[in-house]
Amino acid sequence: MELKTARLLLRPFRETDAGDVFAYASDPRVGIIAGWPPHQSREESLRIIQTVFAAPGVFAMVLRDTGRVVGSVGFVDEHPAGDCPDCPDNELGYALSPDCWGRGLVPEAVRAVAGYGFTELGFQRIWCGHYAGNWRSARCMGKCGFRYAFARTTRVELLGEDRQTYYYLLTEEAWRGRISGAL
Repeated sequence: MELKTARLLLRPFRETDAGDVFAYASDPRVGIIAGWPPHQSREESLRIIQTVFAAPGVFAMVLRDTGRVVGSVGFVDEHPAGDCPDCPDNELGYALSPDCWGRGLVPEAVRAVAGYGFTELGFQRIWCGHYAGNWRSARCMGKCGFRYAFARTTRVELLGEDRQTYYYLLTEEAWRGRISGAL
């Protein structure tokens, strides 16, 4: 599955993306705010591509004008409000190379992937979360129509610490209202 936006190609990761992934994932400004330690080698980035990024609904963010992978976006298969069999939902996560921050690429990618989640995967709710201090992420969620739902302290296993986590929600109904309002 591939999704196209004005500036991005969202596609499954390839093993050949390991160098690009390492270039952004080794920067401590990226992983630590997202809850994972910076990558230490290209081989580690390759292992992440083969495992975490191999999950369905996870996309490489590729700049259409250069072909460079600058981030990841996709569903992390979590339900922060608890499982609800009668209301399919999932959590969306993302990371972006710092040299691309402030250009609106994450909202562009999130809107496309949320649309895919609602129209192709049948989600009724999509969650997004950020840790305390990651206010850029909170702004992105607001731009995409997500609304604050609740906060709680969560364990960040990969970093061995507890953090305050803020969760935001976008319902299919609200998403469809935003789409029809844009027409």
